[in-house]
Amino acid sequence: MSKKIDDQGTVILATNGKGPWDSSDPTDNGTASDPSGRGGESKQDPVNPWDPTPGPAARTRARGPSLEEMLRGIGAGFGGLPKRPNGKSWFPLIIGVFLALWLVWTSIHRIGPEQEGVVMQLGKYARTVQPGIQFTLPAPIENITKIDTRQIQTISIGSPKAGSENLILTKDQSIIDIAYDVRWSIKEPELYLFQLDNPPETVKEVAESIMRAAVANFELIQAIGPGRGAIELEVRRGMQQVLDEYRAGVLIQSISIRQSDPPAEVTDAFREVNAAQQRRESYLNDARAYASRVTELALGETAEFDKIYVQYKQAPEVTKRRLYYETMEQVLGKVDKTIIESGGVMPYLPIPEFQKKAAQKTEPVVVTGNKQ
Repeated sequence: MSKKIDDQGTVILATNGKGPWDSSDPTDNGTASDPSGRGGESKQDPVNPWDPTPGPAARTRARGPSLEEMLRGIGAGFGGLPKRPNGKSWFPLIIGVFLALWLVWTSIHRIGPEQEGVVMQLGKYARTVQPGIQFTLPAPIENITKIDTRQIQTISIGSPKAGSENLILTKDQSIIDIAYDVRWSIKEPELYLFQLDNPPETVKEVAESIMRAAVANFELIQAIGPGRGAIELEVRRGMQQVLDEYRAGVLIQSISIRQSDPPAEVTDAFREVNAAQQRRESYLNDARAYASRVTELALGETAEFDKIYVQYKQAPEVTKRRLYYETMEQVLGKVDKTIIESGGVMPYLPIPEFQKKAAQKTEPVVVTGNKQ
């Protein structure tokens, strides 16, 4: 290729009648196209960059290695192993042992005494197996998930800390801060796995809802005192009913209220009110006890009077005289008295006076003041 300049100053490229993709001159011996001057070397034909048809090497790279080449490469990896006595390769035997181990590992399962196994066949629930040695089809045809159905799980709701109060409204429009524990376990593992997205969170939300509904049926005094047992029983029954409707596969074991107090802002005032109510109950109990004693005494006197009346009907005069003597004995038994008969005053020994004087003499004499 050479350059020429015409009369107007335009550069003209001369190609000597050859295009950029023409083959080299066979008589050139490589000197024209080989600036290095190394003659005798063959020169490949240039490739047209706009030709959409790839060459043989490009087509081979696009297809990738063939199956025969891959197997030959795998066999080459075990080429360093010694031959078996019969002259065969160890490669098939190794593959067989690997498959046997895979079948045993994925087909035989040990289910613990506190567990149950949920078997899925091709991603779909198939059956539930009990504790012991169980067999399934090898993976990935069947997979087994072990679920601990004997473990008691606990969810704590509310806290004694002031920053995490769990306030609930009672029947008498009062507010209490309640904290409690929910103990639950899994009774149907297949439902537990597939029915709910997050079973523990569902159990917690159901517990909070049922607890609010149960506390709303009790007044403040009952909710913080004698009614706590009834609240726990009602919450347990309500939660089990709702979770059964959800088909959650969960069994509620127990509800335990750890704290049931008024809010911290009114604790002092509430304690004063509670103390006043306790005093009121104490006074009422004393009054009831006194009324019971008086009633029992009156009933006893009535029964005694009925007996005397029966005797009076049988012997009126004798009964009157006996009643008279008993009454006089009760009236005059503790006073000083003098007996006077119709014939005059009868002297008698005043034993009560002697008893009084003797008692006075035996009493200690207390002397006060300083002795001069």
